[in-house]
Amino acid sequence: MNQNTMSPTGVQPYPAHGIRLDSVTLKRGDRMVFEQLTLHLTQSRIGLIGDNGAGKSSLFRLICGLDQPQAGSVVVHGCDIANARDRRALPRQVGLMFQNPDDQIIFPTVAEELAFSLSAAGAGKQEARERALAFLAERGRADWGPRAIGELSQGQRQQVCLMALQITHPATLLLDEPYSSLDMPSQLRLSAQIRATDQQIILSTHLLEHVHDFERVVWLADGVVRGDGPGREICAAYAQDVRERSLAETLVKDDAPHQQKQEQVANA
Repeated sequence: MNQNTMSPTGVQPYPAHGIRLDSVTLKRGDRMVFEQLTLHLTQSRIGLIGDNGAGKSSLFRLICGLDQPQAGSVVVHGCDIANARDRRALPRQVGLMFQNPDDQIIFPTVAEELAFSLSAAGAGKQEARERALAFLAERGRADWGPRAIGELSQGQRQQVCLMALQITHPATLLLDEPYSSLDMPSQLRLSAQIRATDQQIILSTHLLEHVHDFERVVWLADGVVRGDGPGREICAAYAQDVRERSLAETLVKDDAPHQQKQEQVANA
């Protein structure tokens, strides 16, 4: 999509310049989250993998401007998050979908939730409602408009969260573990919705099959880039590393009683 192309919702997005982190250092208390982290994220589909605590959510918070690094710079499609004026423009550049949809959804019905996204972007109340209903109709979800959020399944609420981001068409969508609480049919429906968007997607997940075919996957380990390359290659390397660590832990546990018995004999 070029600079002058209107999105299906009538919102003209900023041109995509990519997301650049240069020599970023982020600390929380005494804990070093990132030290001299450098990444340039330009591909349309980027996966983010790694163990819990590897820094995936922290990376998203930096890109959204929710956290400020102690050193280095973060520039999101031309917006420097250290600049207050640029930070105000970030919602038109990047949207974050939380892991738990209940942490994101505010309004009681689907149409109201989507309309709120448009109102926050500057649309009038009536215009926002009409565009929200049209957006749902375009996606074969016209009947969802008046539905109460509380009546939706977990997977359907995740779909609503994603649509609430898609409707204003920011250049990049950050999806934080979107599949973690979904059954297989819900995962497949959400995957289809993600594939259909023309926005840049950066998706963190423990379910490697959802990023296996992505053009780029970044593997974080303790705040450091352990692997960075094609999805198939990096997912395979991470899975092998997990297997090896699991085996090593099992061997240590199995050997512990033997070592304890030897120590008891030696001390007898």
